[in-house]
Amino acid sequence: MTDSTVTEMPATTGTSTKAATAGLPLEGVRVLDLTGFLSGPFGSQILGDLGAEVLKIEPPEGDNSRSVPPYFVGDASVYYLSTNRNKKSAVINLKDPDGQRVVKGLIAKSDIVLENFRPGALQRLGLDYETIAADIPSIIWCSISGFGQDGPYAHRPAYDMIVQAYSGGMSLTGERGGVPVRAGLPIGDLTAGLYGVIAVLAALNKRAHTGEGDYIDISMLDCQLAFLSYQGAYYLHSGKVPGTQGRAHDSIPTYRCFRAGDGIDVAVTANTEGMWEALCGVLGLAELIEDDRFRTLADRHRNRGELEPLLEEAFLALGADQWVELLTDAGVPVAPVNTVDRALADTQARHRNMVVELQDESGEQNVRVVGNPLKFRSMSSQLLNYPPNLGEHTEEIIALSGVTHGE
Repeated sequence: MTDSTVTEMPATTGTSTKAATAGLPLEGVRVLDLTGFLSGPFGSQILGDLGAEVLKIEPPEGDNSRSVPPYFVGDASVYYLSTNRNKKSAVINLKDPDGQRVVKGLIAKSDIVLENFRPGALQRLGLDYETIAADIPSIIWCSISGFGQDGPYAHRPAYDMIVQAYSGGMSLTGERGGVPVRAGLPIGDLTAGLYGVIAVLAALNKRAHTGEGDYIDISMLDCQLAFLSYQGAYYLHSGKVPGTQGRAHDSIPTYRCFRAGDGIDVAVTANTEGMWEALCGVLGLAELIEDDRFRTLADRHRNRGELEPLLEEAFLALGADQWVELLTDAGVPVAPVNTVDRALADTQARHRNMVVELQDESGEQNVRVVGNPLKFRSMSSQLLNYPPNLGEHTEEIIALSGVTHGE
């Protein structure tokens, strides 16, 4: 095994040092990663960040994400580099009988299989869960797909924006009265990866008690429907269909964005009566506290059409950073609506090591990416192996399978 790279960077740098994986929460867990593009690789990267050994199996042409433009480090897309740290890569052709035997051998040596093939594809290759679990009942198998393994849409192709659209979530995103837009973050893919990780960790706990593995069916659409949360419940209770949310909250008129005098938006979440009163005080609108139109949250909600213009005008008096300082001092949750550059340069993000530098063993290639948000007290640093080159560990991984070519 190669050395692992771990960050111990100060808050404003992206340097890293080398250390072993001992003591990480998933040390000793092996993941066979048969996924590509985003949903699966994002999930398997989380498992790798937590110390699991992740064996990334790629077709001869590689994971499609390796070639996504516009940014590259060497031959690798920054898209690929953002979701494939802490893994090993082997090129294995699953359509070839030898490749199928190798993968079966690897499954026998693994704890978790993570895959995002279209339903039925692996079954045609004899690599489906039912076939494998008959011989390896302890295996934990997680399938991520657009619509799940059953139902009328099961065999339809799906990407992030497709499930955002089907779920109703896209209909909530956009300016009030405007056209729906996709979320700026690929939440269809990312939430599926997250739910997959949650499920396999639960299955690991179950197996520790029973010795039995399990099959997990993750639908990207299911995950997006779950993310409707209270908006879904509101509709089911009232029958009223919500529309684009814009800068505001359906229930709380002081939970929204306001344009400051310097043109930067400020997000304010004055949820409680105390926060409402503090907001009025900072804005110089203390008279609104005793105004019968705005006395309670229900009053403010009912009369938000009269309240919001008053607040909007007041926020134009100062710049965003000034409002953030004043409202923070008054105990009102507030933030500037940062652009990505401001967010990643923020002192809190840097203090939490949320910008990290990956460097390959040669020292010739490096890339800065977003860090691991999971902080354990027992983990003094982050595991940061540079994403593998295509097939970099093929010989090592094939040897692990115990299968000899042509066997």
